[in-house]
Amino acid sequence: MKRKLFNILTVSSIVTTFGFIMDGDPKEPNMLIRFMEFFGMIGIVFLLASLIYFSTAFIRKNMRRA
Repeated sequence: MKRKLFNILTVSSIVTTFGFIMDGDPKEPNMLIRFMEFFGMIGIVFLLASLIYFSTAFIRKNMRRA
C-alpha cells in the first residue's frame, strides 16, 4: 500500500512540475504563493489519481469475485 501511494505521489509531482513549467500565465512575485500553488496542485492531482486508482482496483477486485 505504501509503495502504491509513493508511486502515485511521484507521478503526481512529475505531472504537476511539468504543468507548472508549461504554464504560460505570469508568475506571482511572492514565493510563498508560488509554493502554495505548487503543493496545492500536487495535493489535488494526488487525490484525484488516488481516487481513480483505488476505485478501479476495488471495482476490478469485486468483479473478479462475482
